[in-house]
Order: sequence, then C-alpha cells, then structure tokens
Amino acid sequence: MNLFTKVDIPAAEFKIDYKSHLAFFGSCFADNISAQFASKKFKVFANPFGTVYNPLSIERNIQNIAEAKAFSEQDVFKDERSDGLWHSWDAHSTLSASSREECIAKLNNACTQAREFLQQADTAFITIGSAFVYSLNGKVVANCHRQDPRIFERRLISVDEAAQSIQRTVALLRQINRDIRIVFTVSPIRHLGDGAHGNNLSKATVLLAIEKALQEIASPLARNDVARLASINTRVDICKSQQSCTLCNDVAAYFPSYEIVMDELRDYRFYNDDMIHLSKTAEEYIFERMVETYCDSTTQAHISQVEKFLKMANHRIQDESSPASLELKQKIATQAKELEKTIPGLILG
Repeated sequence: MNLFTKVDIPAAEFKIDYKSHLAFFGSCFADNISAQFASKKFKVFANPFGTVYNPLSIERNIQNIAEAKAFSEQDVFKDERSDGLWHSWDAHSTLSASSREECIAKLNNACTQAREFLQQADTAFITIGSAFVYSLNGKVVANCHRQDPRIFERRLISVDEAAQSIQRTVALLRQINRDIRIVFTVSPIRHLGDGAHGNNLSKATVLLAIEKALQEIASPLARNDVARLASINTRVDICKSQQSCTLCNDVAAYFPSYEIVMDELRDYRFYNDDMIHLSKTAEEYIFERMVETYCDSTTQAHISQVEKFLKMANHRIQDESSPASLELKQKIATQAKELEKTIPGLILG
C-alpha cells in the first residue's frame, strides 16, 4: 500500500562525486542542505555573504563575485540605531563587525574566496526563498539589519523581473566558470511573516520565474539562435545536432525540494518546534533524494562507507590514554588512509 505521493525525479545527466566542488547560494535552506553534503565530506562552499532570500539579491552577490568587487567605505554603514556595528546592505550580519575596516575586510575576503571556489566548482545550487524584496533609495537590499522598517519599500517582484534576474545570474556564473552546472531550487520553508496567502504568492512567483528562465535560456539552443544567446552573456557550446540538446540539461536545471516537502512530507512531524523550519529528518530525506538524482551507484556506495567510518570516528572516548582508546585511534587513522585511497577526491582530514 502506497500511503503518499512520491515526487518523480529523473536522474540528472551530470553526476556529483567526491572530486566535485559544490557551491550553495540562497536561503537558510541552502545552508542546511550544504551542511548535509559537508557532513558527508563533500567539498562545499556556502553563502559567502550569508543567507540571501530573493533572486535580485542573489544576483547582486554573484555579480560582485564575478566582477571581483573591491568593497570600500561606500559599501558599509554604521548602525547608530541599535548595536553600533558596521554592516553592508549586500550581506548578512555574520559579515558585520565592530569597525569599518574589519567589515570591509570580511566582505572582500568573502568575495575573493567565493570567486576562487567558483572558478573550480562543478555545480552551484541556488535556493530562492522569496519574491518579496526590500529597497532603500531604489536599491534592493539583501538584509535590513533591523533598521527602521519605515525607511524601506517592500514589494512583490513580478515573474518577469525574477526570471530575468535568474537568467542574469546564470550568465554571471558562466562568466566565472563556463563549465559550471547550475541547479535551482525553491526553499520549502514558509515565510509566514508575509502571511499565509502572501507566502503562497511569493513561492508561486519564484516557481514560475525559474520555469520561465529555464525555458528562455534553453530556447536559443533549440533554434541555434546565437545572437539571442549572446544577449544574455551565457557562453555555451552550441549542440550541432540540435536534436535533444537543451540548456536546461547542460547548464541549468531545477530540483523539486519544494514539491518534496509539499507532497511527500506534508506532516508537521517533519518540522521543528516552530512548525516552520524543517526537522533534521526532513533535511536528511531531501539530501537522500538529491543523492539519488545527482550521484551514481558508486558514489552512493562511497557515501555509505564514509558515513560508517564517521560514525566510528565520532565515537566518544572516555579515557584517551587507555589501551582500547589508543587501539581505536590507530584503527581510525588506518581506515581513513584506506578510504582516501579507495575513494578519489575524498579528504577526511
């Protein structure tokens, strides 16, 4: 008896393994899923400018990375209202600091590290959480830093505006690394501050925008429309056969994390106590579905081996000087070396 509707997800044409470098951008859901990959010892780089929810701010972050932006005094401000820290409208408070110089240094360091990682990245996962944006003096901000809400203009962007931003984000990532694969997801975490109906409108906007962007990006390949492809600054190889080549498969695609939660995990036992954020069980299940989609059977077996090893390696030792503890430490060191030799790209150190 089948007691729930399972979301059908075809296996991706490209694969992820332990040699892969995986970048994650977007909402807190991106942080949570990247943490799942990192806990299995994949090479992961997540949210260099902190959590970002709307597509325009994500695009802005990627643009700063692509252009190797040098942040300066004009890009930060001092919070005279509450904590006295220096902030950036383009970054989360994790990059804030007690001095202007430290804040600028954090921003530039994040930008440099992100660019270096993306230049060798195989896949970028981008999770969009909301289509609501906040603007200050006509500029969309990534974080309001608890400033007076009256100084911001809040609005729901249109499907077209979001889709165009997503296309530009793809183009910017391809400028950094022409071989990178891009996977878009919609965060299943509800933004009830927008109200239940407002949250649904926001999620619907993002879903429609991703679909439209992927179709718009793919269409030039079907028609060999080189001029239109150049207009979005996306550098790709045109498929000579033009039979089944689509940019959705070769460059950008969609993973249905939102649909998995709405259809497969539609029960509050899969949520935390706040009934908004997902439980660890739900995050682990979504990770498993991603592994099924992007990892072949060999990599899946490698993940199981790594999990088994980590369970042993994380065993709590009571007396580190006891013969049994010393024997366990030696066993862990030996198995780590064996695993690193067996699994290409794995680093357990």
